[in-house]
Amino acid sequence: MNNNTRFELSFKNISQLEKKLIFCKFNNIKNINIPCKGLIKRELFDSTINYINKNFYDFNVTYHYSLYHQYSKNKNKSYQDFLDFVKNSHTNRNYEILLVSGSIKKKNFDSIDVLGYLKEEKNLKVKLGIAYNPYLKKYYKIFSERERFERKISTGLINSIWFQYGTDIKVLQNEVTFLKKVAKDEKLNLFGSLFIPSKQFIARFKFRPWKEVYISEKCLYSLENFFDFTRELVSFYKKNNITPVIESDFSSSQKLASLYGFLENDR
Repeated sequence: MNNNTRFELSFKNISQLEKKLIFCKFNNIKNINIPCKGLIKRELFDSTINYINKNFYDFNVTYHYSLYHQYSKNKNKSYQDFLDFVKNSHTNRNYEILLVSGSIKKKNFDSIDVLGYLKEEKNLKVKLGIAYNPYLKKYYKIFSERERFERKISTGLINSIWFQYGTDIKVLQNEVTFLKKVAKDEKLNLFGSLFIPSKQFIARFKFRPWKEVYISEKCLYSLENFFDFTRELVSFYKKNNITPVIESDFSSSQKLASLYGFLENDR
């Protein structure tokens, strides 16, 4: 298994967060991601950063900074908040940042706008991660993802790409090839979302599909097919030096053992 595998935490309050961090520490999990969505935004997101920096500073944390969820009052105030966040990450070296526009893009304040503002900052050396959805063009008729990537990478501020989850290996391969061609000599770390299939996951997704997340009918109506695809995806990640980001719940010994067994036995 990839020792750099990352684990995304979900929680409703600091108490739940503490329990999951203790579980991670006990099981020698050091690479964690904190999303900025659902309940984890604004006050809880800020409290989480302070809590981890104070009590669990030995973790390697990537924070997903949502420009939509963290927006406050106006564009100038929101940008200053983000700039302070970036400066703290650079000074303390306690965390890295995945910059996302959010589920709804703010006018003149999405990731491309903010990267442009950052580029004009003097004496600010920073590298950020950006999200990329390979499935938008084929399955959602959204044709701007490649163009947006080219604009982001041209700022020189990007050091990692984080792939959205989906179940079409051919599409993913095409986009990885494209990104590497555009990036040229840029040294980029690649990360890919990974879910371990379950009946519960399938039922939830059927009931309420996630926005712009493509999962094939073949996977949704056969758990065995879903497992087969996931093994192919893990193999693809390994061959392309893409670090998996586990988004399934892993916070019990049984779930973690099942996850590790699955990753170690991919074909």
